Amino acid sequence: MKFGGLAARFALVALCALATTVPAQARFWQCAPYAREISGIQIFGNANTWWSQAAGKYERGNTPKVGSVLAFSSTSRMRLGHVAMVSAIVNDREVLLTHANWSHRGGVEYNVRAVDVSPEGDWSEVKVWYGPNGDLGTSVYPTKGFIYANGAPKVDNDDDQMDVKARTQTIATIAPVGARGVIGVRD
Repeated sequence: MKFGGLAARFALVALCALATTVPAQARFWQCAPYAREISGIQIFGNANTWWSQAAGKYERGNTPKVGSVLAFSSTSRMRLGHVAMVSAIVNDREVLLTHANWSHRGGVEYNVRAVDVSPEGDWSEVKVWYGPNGDLGTSVYPTKGFIYANGAPKVDNDDDQMDVKARTQTIATIAPVGARGVIGVRD
C-alpha cells in the first residue's frame, strides 16, 4: 500500500473517532432559533422583533403559560432583545425558563428561575437567574409579554417528571459551547 492511501485511511479513521466524541448538545445556539425550535412558534429574525411579528399570527398576553415565549425588550446591554420559553410555572410571580445564549455564550439552560418584579405584577419587568453569579442578581429586564404557542413545547430534557419545587432547586443544566456571539443575534 502506498503512503498516500495509508495516510488517507488514517485520516478517515481519525475523523470518524473525533465525530463520535462531540456531544450532541455541543452546538452554538442563539436565543431566537432555539426558542423557535423548542416552542414551535415560527417567527424568524432578531429577538426584539418577535413581539411585533407575533401580532395577528399568535395570541399574546401578560400571563405566563407553559410553552409560551417571553419576549424581552431591547436594552443598552441587550440591543437585540431576548426570547425564552416558559417550561414551568412556579406561582403567579415566578416561572422557569428554558433558553439559549444567556449565562454562557451559545449555551442552553433548562428550567432557570425568572421572577416578575414589576410593580403591577404584569410581567413587564423580570429578574432572571444568571449562571456565573448563581442567583437572580440585581439586573431588571423589561419585557413585552408572552407569545402563546399553538401546541405543546418540545423541550427535551430529563426533568419533565420533576415537581416544581425540585425544579427550583435544580435551577439550571448548562450545555456550554463556543465563546462567541451576542444575545439575540439574527438567525
